[in-house]
Amino acid sequence: MQIKAAVAIKPNTDLEIQTLELDEPNANEVLVKIASTGFCHTDIVGRSGATTPLPVVLRHEGAGVVQKVGANVTDVKVGDHVVLSFSYCGHCYNCTHNHQGLCENFNQLNFEGKTYDDTHRLHLDDGTPVSVFFGQSSFSTYVTANVHNIVKVDQDVDLNLLGPLGCGMQTGAGTVLNYIKPAPEDAIAVFGVGAVGLAAIMAAKIAGIKHIIAINRNGNHLDLAKELGATETINNTAKDPVKAIKEIVPRGVTYAIDTTGNTGVIKSAIDSLATAGECVLLGVGGDITLNLMDDILSESKKISGVVEGDSNPQEFIPQLVKYYKQGKFPLDKLVKYYDFADINQIIADSTNGKVIKPIIKIDPELAK
Repeated sequence: MQIKAAVAIKPNTDLEIQTLELDEPNANEVLVKIASTGFCHTDIVGRSGATTPLPVVLRHEGAGVVQKVGANVTDVKVGDHVVLSFSYCGHCYNCTHNHQGLCENFNQLNFEGKTYDDTHRLHLDDGTPVSVFFGQSSFSTYVTANVHNIVKVDQDVDLNLLGPLGCGMQTGAGTVLNYIKPAPEDAIAVFGVGAVGLAAIMAAKIAGIKHIIAINRNGNHLDLAKELGATETINNTAKDPVKAIKEIVPRGVTYAIDTTGNTGVIKSAIDSLATAGECVLLGVGGDITLNLMDDILSESKKISGVVEGDSNPQEFIPQLVKYYKQGKFPLDKLVKYYDFADINQIIADSTNGKVIKPIIKIDPELAK
């Protein structure tokens, strides 16, 4: 079938809306008409061609309505509202132990540009294969995705709002609720309060943590962090964050979450930890130099990396929807909506910090 999609043709150039050919779903796949899709900074990396072969259709936070299901699909039916999340194999050690976010085949399934059966579902009008991103490529009017990507959600919630739960929101919230699992007496510092960091803060509030400290250089973001659950905020352009944290919690924080990938910020996160504290890395960064004795071993500190919030999306995304309906996870306060035609403006606004979580409305009437 023919669809409209925003295609990255050359590295780091404007996306182009083109007509593509989309294959019919196979026995384990679902055809979804897209209502809206969130935009994540991972999409900017994907546009460069560094992770996924070009041409590629990006976006991996889709929300839509099921149009067709394959013969083996039993979890969803035509007409269901769904969120599209990341791909996972379902059979590796981590997947079979309910850690789908830590799938051992994650990079292959989400970044190498092909589907589960190692084929392409998308093609240009001249037959050139187009890479799929995160198994969905939701910057398009329709997608064909494996059932593992598909999460059924309640129909009494605005579908246009829910796409970001597929990646950014579950990364931040899942890191707190699935991976860290903090106790109320713990203290947590979140370095970087964009969408992922704010999701972590909302989750920390749900967990009832005593000290939830937000660190950022944007005052408006810090104000929102306070509104969403941060007990204290620190502007790291005005104060040394490590000293400021230890004025609040003299022993240091139990957990520090870095969402920035900035090596200087990561070092501050490690230095802010209490003895036996843990620094959890969520941002994409480069090399960092540490003194293993002074920075890690002498105080039994730990450094961990967490992907997709260590989530099982079929379980965790419906839980986040439930929290939203209860007023505990107000993701609507983070978003700004854009039209499909504004694809390249979205990238510019995200890069310069004008928007926290952009959502592109592709067929907004579909949600009604």
